[in-house]
Amino acid sequence: MEARTINFIIFISVVMAVHISVNLYIGVRGWQALHDWPHARVLYAPAFVFLAVSYFAGRILERFLICRASEMLIWIGSFWFGIMIYLFLGALLCDLARLINHFAGFIPAGTAAYVRARSIAAASVVGLTVVLMMYGWWNSLNPRIRTLVVEVPKDCAGREAINIALVSDIHLGTIIKNSRLQTMVDMVNVIRPDIVLLAGDIVDEDLKPVITNNLGGLLRTMRSRLGTYAVTGNHEYIGGVDEACRYLEAHGVRMLRDQTVMVDGCLCLAGREDASIAQFSGRRRKPVDEILKGVDRILPIILMDHQPIRLEEAKRAGVDLVVSGHTHHGQLWPGSIVTSLIFRVSYGFVRDGETAFYVSSGFGTWGPPVRIGTRPEVVHLQIRFKR
Repeated sequence: MEARTINFIIFISVVMAVHISVNLYIGVRGWQALHDWPHARVLYAPAFVFLAVSYFAGRILERFLICRASEMLIWIGSFWFGIMIYLFLGALLCDLARLINHFAGFIPAGTAAYVRARSIAAASVVGLTVVLMMYGWWNSLNPRIRTLVVEVPKDCAGREAINIALVSDIHLGTIIKNSRLQTMVDMVNVIRPDIVLLAGDIVDEDLKPVITNNLGGLLRTMRSRLGTYAVTGNHEYIGGVDEACRYLEAHGVRMLRDQTVMVDGCLCLAGREDASIAQFSGRRRKPVDEILKGVDRILPIILMDHQPIRLEEAKRAGVDLVVSGHTHHGQLWPGSIVTSLIFRVSYGFVRDGETAFYVSSGFGTWGPPVRIGTRPEVVHLQIRFKR
């Protein structure tokens, strides 16, 4: 069995175990909250099961046939992922309050006041979750252009500056398709970049929706003086990296897979394979020093690396700027707390000695099509050189 297949099975098994456990917890709590409404329970049980399985049913159907039914199931299931997270957190808070009340005796169990408090708590959790999903959906549809000036103290053939449009984590597929991609393309073109950089996870997983909706044709409409360059992300590996790369290359995107290219005769642009190459193919990606072998280090060097890990490797190699994505900065609060604990840089700009790092929050979404506590972005990097 191929390494990619084995790792996909492991990934799905972990996801399913967490999914089932969380849904059992909130499902039982919801059932208990409807104790005084037996007729509502009749509708609740099948509706809850449908919501819990819809995403996976849609993905399975999509493998055989892309149709309105598969899209509807994926959309419903994706929103349910977000709803599920906040219902889970709400249920935990309610259980904590109930535990405190058990020992403190603020409201005696079984009384009318206790039943009323339980109903208010359940309704509040559901209501707040709905409001958060509505806001998160709106937020995900309103990306911003973030402008950042980065000083690189090297000469670039006398050039004063170079404009770069950086986009990561687009996740093209069933959720992010024509209208959303058109928004991104328009934002990139407003920047009027010299170079466009796509820092991984361009494709969500399955390439079929991308091909069906001709999203590659839209990618071609990005305008830049010196071309569009990209690296692989973990989602390209999940869905089939070689197929994804061939498709992107066929639509005007130059994939840098542990490779370098000279841009405008003075800028070295390097791209790393995603760190997940080992688990999906059994191969190793090249160290940064090996990728830059033969490159004159007096030149400005920009490195694309999808996951912001092992930052010191790029620093030791004399890279001037590293651009990454992957984290979505948590996408849904309190996810940002988790990613900030995992990654040295979860989001934003950091300078360490002569090397600068920028981690983007990304343009698209994965799982829930919502963002809470983080904004989608296209980054306008103004690289200024020494003259």
